[in-house]
Amino acid sequence: QHPVLCDSVPRVPPPAATGSDEEDDSDSSTKPIRSEKKKNPASLFQTGGDPPKEKKSKKKAPPKAAESEEETPETPQKNSNKKGKGKKSKKPKEERPPSPIIEVDNLEEFVLRPAPQGVTVKCRVTRDKKGMDRGLYPTYYLHLDNDKKVFLLAGRKRKKSKTSNYLISIDPTDLSRGGENFIGKLRSNLMGTKFTVFDNGANPDRANADWSNVRQELSAVVYETNVLGFKGPRKMTVIIPGMNADNERVPIRPRNDNDGLLMRWQNKNMDNVIELHNKAPVWNDETQSYVLNFHGRVTHASVKNFQIVHGSDTDYIVMQFGRVADDAFTMDYNYPLCAVQAFAIALSSFDGKLACE
Repeated sequence: QHPVLCDSVPRVPPPAATGSDEEDDSDSSTKPIRSEKKKNPASLFQTGGDPPKEKKSKKKAPPKAAESEEETPETPQKNSNKKGKGKKSKKPKEERPPSPIIEVDNLEEFVLRPAPQGVTVKCRVTRDKKGMDRGLYPTYYLHLDNDKKVFLLAGRKRKKSKTSNYLISIDPTDLSRGGENFIGKLRSNLMGTKFTVFDNGANPDRANADWSNVRQELSAVVYETNVLGFKGPRKMTVIIPGMNADNERVPIRPRNDNDGLLMRWQNKNMDNVIELHNKAPVWNDETQSYVLNFHGRVTHASVKNFQIVHGSDTDYIVMQFGRVADDAFTMDYNYPLCAVQAFAIALSSFDGKLACE
């Protein structure tokens, strides 16, 4: 048994977890970076030149509002909203605030486009383990968490790879590398502790003359062990390309393995690169577990639950992910992430070497 993460303290007494809280000290030491919070969140991700000021300032408040549809704290019993099925009852707003209206006209374009500023894109990830080898190679599906349940992406681990390698597709029935629905992939290192997310561009070996067809790196994820190995709250570092003055992702197209996001980050070469971290959960003596406030979007304690934030504004949730049923999770993301980035980061948290539940 080990510590687990759950929703806000008043609502979720999670399954008793008897892990030691010795590493809580080191986790909470990252908390006090609160001073310069009143910035426009978009400015945190700007790396390419000065942003046109007036373009963004008017969108200052909504990210907070979108996050803070907080539930009423007086629901201490956890079981009442445990079953995902119950969400069609009279009060879906209390259960799990749904996604705002989001138009997905062109799926391929949508899943690579950053979330609109001030809008939290709320999604649901389901894990399908049915079939012969699904236990080892489940398929994961991403839908918008709203009435229409619009399909966005599917992901599945490739079987014959030396390292963990997940294909991401815009067609739930076609998860082949060569198909036209292939939109990106997630690849791990041998240890299974570092992951890189690519779009569907070409390998640098097959570059055309101006390199315009070469794949972009969309993000990288690094998991650190703590004093309990992977059994306490995980520590994640997420590295993403910065945004330019037009709020578009700066393309990062490495020409070789020494030029990717991970290498830039390791070499502290942070031009056009943004470093994010998971928000450190707080140890709660009463429930004997680590807790985070997911504003009603997460109902089950799990070591996989996390929130990703920028060090300069830990109240702006760039992405959050957490369990709502055995094989169902909510995944919400904000500017500057796109669906492929967020889904791939979520897939990395399922990977075998990290799955220690």
